[in-house]
Amino acid sequence: MSYYRYHVFFCINRREDGRACCANHHSQEVRDYAKERIKSLGLDGKGGVRINTAGCLDRCEEGPVVVIYPEGTWYTYVDKEDIDEIIDQHLRQGHVVERLKLKS
Repeated sequence: MSYYRYHVFFCINRREDGRACCANHHSQEVRDYAKERIKSLGLDGKGGVRINTAGCLDRCEEGPVVVIYPEGTWYTYVDKEDIDEIIDQHLRQGHVVERLKLKS
């Protein structure tokens, strides 16, 4: 078993040249929200969930994006309610949220 059950990476990349980027969708704020929610649920730490910041994941045009390992499941989201759904369905119950899933 790996150290964490799930390792979650939020792209917070900002492109200064005007191209699409996850930072344009408040990705840092949403990542911070997810980290706090995971802590408040007691899901953080060894054997639990780790929320991390990622630089460019090279899918900004589909963004904002988050990827969950070990499965390698990619999601997009619009708001904190979408993140709540990912946390409740995927990270707590192990079910992929099909409506937010990106094609691999």
